Amino acid sequence: MRAAEPASPPAAGLQHLFLREEELRLAQDLLFFGYRDFTAGPDAILAELGMGRAHHRVLHFVGRRPGITVGELLGILGITKQSLNRVLTPLIEQGYILQAQGRSDRRQRLLSLAPPGTALERRLFERQRDTVVAAYREAGPTAVDGFRRVMRGLMNREARAWMDRIEETAPPGGPARRA
Repeated sequence: MRAAEPASPPAAGLQHLFLREEELRLAQDLLFFGYRDFTAGPDAILAELGMGRAHHRVLHFVGRRPGITVGELLGILGITKQSLNRVLTPLIEQGYILQAQGRSDRRQRLLSLAPPGTALERRLFERQRDTVVAAYREAGPTAVDGFRRVMRGLMNREARAWMDRIEETAPPGGPARRA
């Protein structure tokens, strides 16, 4: 007797059960719990250093875009200059981030990771990388593509544009460039 083939999921748009309130609340629960567990490892590392998630976000985006201006970082993080300075000043003073004047506009502050900042950002990334790798392997490539589409759908236009620039400059073997 032949085993039944596993049912393939319905094509997008054919079934709208995922748009019902309970399914949307489940999606919200998944986002909350996923984020909590995704950040738990780095939170522990940062706590040992007297830092928090705001420090992690700054290290991440400065590491992703060396030479980023303070203005660009403010736009990405969506916070006030005062809030950024509360996080950025200690990172600079403790030697995690370097600050330089802009080449054409001396009022600009260009940020990059100093060697200790590179090491810390790498340690935080590796902790989260292992979590993402395990989840991606369990879910499979179709689910990974769906996840990326959903996450992009949650982003505003500016965040999607930033992601487009990141994907365009991804090294070979990185994420596929968007068409």
